[in-house]
Amino acid sequence: MLYVFCCSVNVANAETKKTIELADGTELSYYHYPAKGKQVFIWLAPEEGLQESEKILAKKVAMKGIEVWYPDLFESNFLPIAASSVEQFPVSQIKALIAAANVGKDIYLVTSGRGTIPILRGLRQWQTDMPDSTAVKGLILLSPKFFVETPNPGEEAHIMPIVYATNISTYIFQPAQSPWRWKLDRTLPALQQGGSRIFTQVIKSVRDRFYYRPDATPQEYKIASELPGLLSRASRVLATLPAQHKVAPLSGEIQKPVTSSKKDRVLTAYKNKPMAPLLTLKDLSGKTVNLNDYKGEVVMVNFWASWCPPCVYEMPSMQRLQESMKDKPFHILAVNMAEDKQTIEVFLREKVNVDFTVLLDVDGAALKRWQVFAFPTTFFLDAQGRIRYGLFGGREWDKPDVTKVIENLLKE
Repeated sequence: MLYVFCCSVNVANAETKKTIELADGTELSYYHYPAKGKQVFIWLAPEEGLQESEKILAKKVAMKGIEVWYPDLFESNFLPIAASSVEQFPVSQIKALIAAANVGKDIYLVTSGRGTIPILRGLRQWQTDMPDSTAVKGLILLSPKFFVETPNPGEEAHIMPIVYATNISTYIFQPAQSPWRWKLDRTLPALQQGGSRIFTQVIKSVRDRFYYRPDATPQEYKIASELPGLLSRASRVLATLPAQHKVAPLSGEIQKPVTSSKKDRVLTAYKNKPMAPLLTLKDLSGKTVNLNDYKGEVVMVNFWASWCPPCVYEMPSMQRLQESMKDKPFHILAVNMAEDKQTIEVFLREKVNVDFTVLLDVDGAALKRWQVFAFPTTFFLDAQGRIRYGLFGGREWDKPDVTKVIENLLKE
């Protein structure tokens, strides 16, 4: 999206496309943004592919004296733009990029999303093959994804084994409006287990992919314009630490595949302990609502946020579902994720018109107890307070397959 960094077009002539020859005789292409400083960023594109806004961002970073290499591993490997393609990036190519960039400058590996895993694997291969090298000074990760996949509600989430075997100093930019923010208490210890020294900066009022979202908010545009300076500062912070080059211990398979296929938006049987976790929160009127007060009713518990497009999409259908069940022992509890009361009230007044119960999880404690990994996530409880079904992702909730599930629960 050119408009994110529209003021940078005057440096467009700084971009050139180059190639490096690989050991097998093939070539790997990358966009090159030269700079006279002593640092170089090897920037791997996310699962959405090369972003025009990232290329323009790279030019802005180069203007700050940091050389940038932006490889196109999709094109070089004849892969489609898809999350599953990132898993197929050859580790040897990441290592080859590091080797080619190792000409006296300090190297920093930069990526976002699922690009995190091939970067970590390539770094490990470099450390294994070049045990005395301290060329790579650190990792800079934006909205990194460390898990094998987003699990269905009730299923265990697994961190990729390579995360535990990473010992390079790492700077993480974590958007506040992201479900991954609430998983830092798991992912940071996993990185630290291998010996990584970690700096984490939570960026307020922005979502994942904030710097190339087509629906970016004014605040996201603002932070995107500041990102070159933030990245430069992150590299300076990492430069103060001694480089790690000893390979960290690895437990598990380094090439364990990332599962990145889309899951069907259908309710699935809940597979964890059936009794619902504690849920005692205040509603918008200040009244304390306790899930235990709804024993004897079928309850839909929905975790949502106003900045989450799928959450907004599904709320009208939730209202229709509530209305269709108005004469039955059925209730909806919509748990908002850490937004302030005024923001929620404005959203409900101007964006959607619903009258089901909205609860305030101001510190994310309920989200953690319920092990929510994505917004929205929805649970259906039977009259005994047991979780019977769950689903992450938005959908139309007044469809026959859903009402049939509720009707069956009501008959029990």
